[in-house]
Amino acid sequence: MDLFTALSNKISGKNLKIVYPEGTVVRVLGAAVRLNADNLIDPILIGNAEEIQSVASENRWDLTDIEIIDPETYDAFEEMVAAFVERRKGKNTEEQAREMLKDETYFGTMLVQMDLADGLVSGAVNSTGDTVRPALQIIKTKPGVKLTSGSFLMIPREEDGQKMIFSDCAININPDAQSLAEIAVESAKTAKMFDIEPRVAMLSFSTHGSAASEEVDKVVEATRIAKEIAPELPIDGELQFDAAYAPSVAQQKAPESPVAGQATVFVFPEIQSGNIGYKIAQRLGGYQAVGPMLQGLNKPVSDLSRGCTEEDVYKISIITANQAIMED
Repeated sequence: MDLFTALSNKISGKNLKIVYPEGTVVRVLGAAVRLNADNLIDPILIGNAEEIQSVASENRWDLTDIEIIDPETYDAFEEMVAAFVERRKGKNTEEQAREMLKDETYFGTMLVQMDLADGLVSGAVNSTGDTVRPALQIIKTKPGVKLTSGSFLMIPREEDGQKMIFSDCAININPDAQSLAEIAVESAKTAKMFDIEPRVAMLSFSTHGSAASEEVDKVVEATRIAKEIAPELPIDGELQFDAAYAPSVAQQKAPESPVAGQATVFVFPEIQSGNIGYKIAQRLGGYQAVGPMLQGLNKPVSDLSRGCTEEDVYKISIITANQAIMED
């Protein structure tokens, strides 16, 4: 069964509500209309109703069954302000909260925090910071997790090829060993959502001591911490990508490794190599890169690429809804 057919089947008819703060963006609106028509998601569009309806009319889309909320006219706005101030624990005054919640992304994030929606998808025109900042301030990270991270689902051209998770390719510029370990464990959880058996490779330019540097030491320490956090997971490092991916190379470089040659989750040591790595796989290897998917938050929030298509929004929305039922 096609991956997204299987994911769609898991959420079909569950009436999961996903918030779209960028309600007037054609790609976002088109995906929301399709998701609603396919009975997969109940979209909540944030913005001025007349502006959203105007875009829909231009594209001959029917929004009759789709909820639109304008922060400027929201009946329970003052209750939301009070909940925001309480959540921020004195970091923002009521006056500041009112101004911040006029921003569609902050407003949409509060809907998720208040359990009025199951997840949020944004980033078609907003930056990653504009999407992630409200999530970190309001939803915050899970207990025991200090940071959020961004992973990509890598889908091969061949139907029988191995799906993989690459992370962190989007959020943390140069995570320390503790952070890298947390990213590894959260990425393994993401893999399970796609029925990928997680075998986690902590990547480096060294394999089991073949090179020495501070950068290698960080990956070695991260591997140790990750094994302590999740002793049940097959995790190994430090591993070069070829040793992690190719069985023939693994046999030469790391024959005793439980991960080498069969890794499914690839954790990059910092964002430069992660971002470059997934784009090489995408452009030269023909892999479809779906993401970034945010990991480590208490509730699901997804950050789109500003170059995303309507189909990207559609697929990320399905993933976000699946994250919501995983949290439950």
